[in-house]
Amino acid sequence: MTTDTLTRPRPTPSAAPGTVRRARRSTAPQQVLGSGRGARAAAVTALILMTVMWLAPIAWALAVSLKSEPDAATVGDGWIPANGFTGEAYRKIFAAGKIPMWALNSLVVAVAVTVITVAVSALAAYGFSRTYFRGRKLLFAVTIASIMIPPQIMIVPLFREMVALNLLDTYAGMILPQVVAAPMVYILKKFFDGIPRELEDAARIDGASSIRVFLSIVLPLSRPVLAAVSIFVFIGTWNNFLWPYISTSKQSLMTLPVGLATVKDAYGLQYAQLAASAMLASIPLVVVFMLAQRQIVKSVATTGLGGQ
Repeated sequence: MTTDTLTRPRPTPSAAPGTVRRARRSTAPQQVLGSGRGARAAAVTALILMTVMWLAPIAWALAVSLKSEPDAATVGDGWIPANGFTGEAYRKIFAAGKIPMWALNSLVVAVAVTVITVAVSALAAYGFSRTYFRGRKLLFAVTIASIMIPPQIMIVPLFREMVALNLLDTYAGMILPQVVAAPMVYILKKFFDGIPRELEDAARIDGASSIRVFLSIVLPLSRPVLAAVSIFVFIGTWNNFLWPYISTSKQSLMTLPVGLATVKDAYGLQYAQLAASAMLASIPLVVVFMLAQRQIVKSVATTGLGGQ
């Protein structure tokens, strides 16, 4: 063996004829706006503008709520009132004593609707996902098609039903018509379809019943989507105005949106008090979102609600 043989580099094996070498895919995350400083500055600027547009109405309502009634009713008064800020509107609201009562009613109705809706929707979604029976696809299609029906169309039939059941001016009359939510059934059904069936089969081999499998395996694995559905239902019920306004006429049973509307009609447009009432009504929603924001982000990431 000669020195040239030892020092000569070995030739790299060429690909077989007729084959094309695949290019390696980059594992780096895709940059939608690019990775340069200009792209980052544009993204930050867009986020700041969106944040300002989102927070400006809230800041204006807060500023109005801290004004006196003459300053709040003055056209072109601006953000800073001529007579300075005051908490007179909040004092009058709490002195009337109705806002806490209406807020409690809203909390009772929202929590009850959320619990019942999540339970009913989860059971229906699990039935559509795991149970096979004649007409299952047709029934699921009808359930999804009901999303296209405007809720206002159902007001008259629901009202007549509540009159027949003697449930007007009751908590049950406000709660029961709001517990059916076809969109939540669809979301939960799609999530249940992604749970491996092998986990349920293993539990059934150990002797677990269908209810036991649903409670001990399916629901614990569905905590993110259940949290998201609960938050959506709670916020929608808290802000619901039409059905509580129609189903009750007693001030002791009014929810917060309905109560605020009656205050405006009875006492005229008192801008500072209305703004203060709106700020107080938004506090529970802000608290719920702050406490559950991690679950919301996790649910969007795991259920495909973010377009994944």
